[in-house]
Amino acid sequence: MPKILVVEDDNDLNNLIQTVLKGKGHDVFTATNGKEALDILDVTYIDLIISDIMMPRMDGIALLTDLREANMEMPILLITAKGSYDDKNKGFSSGADDYMVKPIDIKELVLRVNALLRRSKIANERQLRIADITLDTDRLRVTKGEEMYTLSPKEFNLLFKLLSYPGRVFTRFEIMSEVWGYDSESDEKTINVHISKLRARFEDWSEFEISTVRGLGYKAIVKDEVYAGK
Repeated sequence: MPKILVVEDDNDLNNLIQTVLKGKGHDVFTATNGKEALDILDVTYIDLIISDIMMPRMDGIALLTDLREANMEMPILLITAKGSYDDKNKGFSSGADDYMVKPIDIKELVLRVNALLRRSKIANERQLRIADITLDTDRLRVTKGEEMYTLSPKEFNLLFKLLSYPGRVFTRFEIMSEVWGYDSESDEKTINVHISKLRARFEDWSEFEISTVRGLGYKAIVKDEVYAGK
């Protein structure tokens, strides 16, 4: 049972998140500021943290910074009333894994929590498996039966990102910041070139495809029969 720590000083929202996540089978701990969260983390292993940013005593950014400096790598989802680019950039630059702006959609929160937990499991195992396809992070290798491709780091990370969240649309900004980094001087044309290379390399593989979502970005589509085990 995954253990989730909710750090939120709004009691109503804290209770709502706690109730919903418990209903989904998670073991939930709560705190109202960063200091209380650190006290819990001192004695309890936590799989994922959901944290507000604006809180008394110790805010979410300070908490996030302390945890990353201590090499604590659990996924952290930030919740805030601020949704500007600069605010998001500050959160992601501090080590956040995801970001939601209030008022939050509680159903979307559950989806994001599940995705983060899944990604964390994948990261720990260092492999992603889809049917008989394996993506091996350590070797930057994609295998299917006797077929094997070794990709460049950027190609592999891009494919791994898309296939880790089938059906989710990643904007070009998200892809650029997460795969190339915020300080990269590359542009969207670079993403397009890498997408084209991946499509050409795996065009004969029926298990998945990379789809363009016009005006937004890209998503991986994993065929229904793969999920059904056919």
